[in-house]
Amino acid sequence: MPSTGVLDDIAFWTTWDFTILLMSFCIAKFVIRMPFVVIFFIYKYKRRHLAMDKNIEEFLQAHNNFLPIRYSYSNIKKITGNFKHKLGEGGYGSVYKGKLRSGNKVAIKIWKPSKAHGEDFINEMATIGRIHRVNVVQLRGFCFEGSKQALVYDFMSNGSLDKHIFTEEGDKLDNWKIYEITLGVVRGIKYLHRGCDMQILHFDIKPHNILLDENFTPKVSDFGVAKLYPTDHSIVSLTAARGTLGYMAPELFYKNIGGVSNKADVYSFGMLLMEMAGRRRNINANAEHSSQLYFPPWLYDQVNEGKNVEMEEVEEERKVKKKMIIIALWYIQFKPNHRPSMNKVLEMLEGDIANIQMPPKPLIYPLDEPVNDDKAEMELETFSTSSSTPILSTSIPFGESNDV
Repeated sequence: MPSTGVLDDIAFWTTWDFTILLMSFCIAKFVIRMPFVVIFFIYKYKRRHLAMDKNIEEFLQAHNNFLPIRYSYSNIKKITGNFKHKLGEGGYGSVYKGKLRSGNKVAIKIWKPSKAHGEDFINEMATIGRIHRVNVVQLRGFCFEGSKQALVYDFMSNGSLDKHIFTEEGDKLDNWKIYEITLGVVRGIKYLHRGCDMQILHFDIKPHNILLDENFTPKVSDFGVAKLYPTDHSIVSLTAARGTLGYMAPELFYKNIGGVSNKADVYSFGMLLMEMAGRRRNINANAEHSSQLYFPPWLYDQVNEGKNVEMEEVEEERKVKKKMIIIALWYIQFKPNHRPSMNKVLEMLEGDIANIQMPPKPLIYPLDEPVNDDKAEMELETFSTSSSTPILSTSIPFGESNDV
């Protein structure tokens, strides 16, 4: 009769053999099934993208009457010299300099394959394709060949506004030129809100998206997150916040302060104007003092106390700069119905500073961390909606109209 030790060894090896056999079976099953799983997902992916490509193509055909020239991808490669001169890069892809047969210079936006899902492309085509305005960038052509998507714009020789107002080197724009650029931006946004057959909300007004031509004429650009609404809609529906942190209106996060409207663009313009007047970013994580971390409240205190804010200009330029700051403070009021309309800003900019009241001090709505990154585009769900931030109850003399 076998000893107990021998029986234990037999039991051990029998169990081990069974385990190995079971593992081998599972691995073999996985290896056999894996190609089918991969093929299935590839099929689903291609089917989804083919359906999306079909939808985009149908859109292009349906709106062919207002679309510019359509280029093939091989044409785009020729125009850019095989993508030789890159002008910039963002989360969407890259922008290249090109030259048409006519000799006109163009800037061509090429989407990354991972971003070429069609939504941003359709947004820009649907919005900017119908716009012909001096203060809005002009779409000259496009390319759509599946994942190969491109938009062709006029080339802006002076680049984006941020390169001029945030630089510490080179020739800065003087205050009068900044003032002229401000007027142009106002006219551009006003046209988007009320100048077309549809109301266009940009949702991403910031210095990086204001381009300057050879005469420093400003052009509102980048309509990737823009939305179209009927002109009679003062409040619009939006399922997720869109834009760049530091320029996004608080009502995109806090639903209890008012609905989303064109006042969201008004807020973004106010933040833009603040940076244009102050020549620095509104959020500065490297500020020496905590009071200067967020620029608008600090600047409000300086102006309200009658202090000069690093103003070395002559008296008239100082007045223009102060006027821009006060107007910007009106436009970044926490509640949307406390902000003036884009029509009102033209009156304020062209009027006497003595007729402009000082607004209430702007409230800070909390963000997770200071951000000054042009790529910081977030979904609404990314942010916490809990806040103890008080809501302004001061009576504001601009009413509650959303008219532009």
